Amino acid sequence: MEFLAIQQAAATLDWTFYVPLAVLIALIVFGVPIWVAIGLGTLGMLTLTETLPLSMFGEALFDGIDAFALIAVPLFILTGDALVRSGLSDKLLDVAEASVGGLRTGLGNSTTLGCGFFACISGSDAAGAAAVGRMTIHRLVERGYPLPAACALVASGACTGILIPPSIAYIVIGLVLGMSASTLFLAAAIPGVMVMVSVMVTNMVLNRIYGFENEHAPFSGRRWLATVWDARWALFVPVVILGGIYSGLFTPTEAASVAVVVVVIIGLYQGRLSLGDIPRMLESSARVCGVIVPIIAVSLPLAQTLASLDIPQTLVGGIGNLTDSSTAIILLMIGILILAGCVMETTPNIVILSPLLLPLAQSVGMNEFHFAILMVTTLGLGFITPPLGLNLFVVSGLTRCSVLAIARYAFPFVLGMLLVVLLIAFVPWLSTWGL
Repeated sequence: MEFLAIQQAAATLDWTFYVPLAVLIALIVFGVPIWVAIGLGTLGMLTLTETLPLSMFGEALFDGIDAFALIAVPLFILTGDALVRSGLSDKLLDVAEASVGGLRTGLGNSTTLGCGFFACISGSDAAGAAAVGRMTIHRLVERGYPLPAACALVASGACTGILIPPSIAYIVIGLVLGMSASTLFLAAAIPGVMVMVSVMVTNMVLNRIYGFENEHAPFSGRRWLATVWDARWALFVPVVILGGIYSGLFTPTEAASVAVVVVVIIGLYQGRLSLGDIPRMLESSARVCGVIVPIIAVSLPLAQTLASLDIPQTLVGGIGNLTDSSTAIILLMIGILILAGCVMETTPNIVILSPLLLPLAQSVGMNEFHFAILMVTTLGLGFITPPLGLNLFVVSGLTRCSVLAIARYAFPFVLGMLLVVLLIAFVPWLSTWGL
């Protein structure tokens, strides 16, 4: 009855009014800080005007930037924050455990699946590692995992945050290379799920070898249905986001705007959120945006600078002189991206390397979407590889466990994800099926 009432209410709504209204609210809240950051980025580029004309930077900024698409970044971050504060993330984890908890490695795999659910809403690795880690690490330890192994599993599962759509990384690379974020989300669906499955399979193999987790409850259809019904509001959020984007009803920015409103309304309706929580949510999300948005603000001028100095063409020519084997060139690109991911966060890597490597990828027959999926998936390894390993530091901060100890247990997951990277590189259909 409750679902039918929702359907009837939705049928009476004028979506042509409410969607633009949600977007307008988002523009007011986030638009000014973003354009301020873009302005600061412009000032930061003035030091190069002795070499390159200032007019070029103006064209790069204002002709190339899709500011409306850029607003999706803070909105997805805000959605993830609201999801945690409203308790809906707990419901998603309950569904994950009810779905795969009957397996021998049920809790470990449900943790990974929970990370995947969270990725469908937040688009952020670190947010997923923190949210899921708080709920599951102590339970994994109680089930028999050593603390570093439990931390490594959560950190690896959270890598799906930038790999399963909607993803902040795909929004950024779409902005830098001038590609549609909606099309990238569609192309990334299979690779993102493949990475999640690789983490599950690796965990099952490790359990076979070390016997971390032996207890499991048999799968119960009745329990699963009850859990799904209890989590119906939480499951409604990814349906709104992905359903709206893939159906063409929303752009990614509009979907993010609607998702923020939906999560806040659900939280207020269930009494898990109060109006007093909203300023704190905005503040914590703004702190994350303060790291990401200034980097994006200078990305297009930097890309234009590199192109004007013929750096991408020089790189392609130099590597072409070393080898004419397309296989060797692809492996070389993967190696560059893995090394870059080890020492630098995803967003600056995308900003700096994507304009350099795209011509090289095109020279061996990759289209821009195949290249973008390969690049983001490969950079995802950097979240669990030292010395940067952002997810390693997040779970270490939650548990006070040594980063190096966690990294040792994360190494098998790196190998599993690397296998997926190679499949994406040499089986183009996996990342171009929906184009």
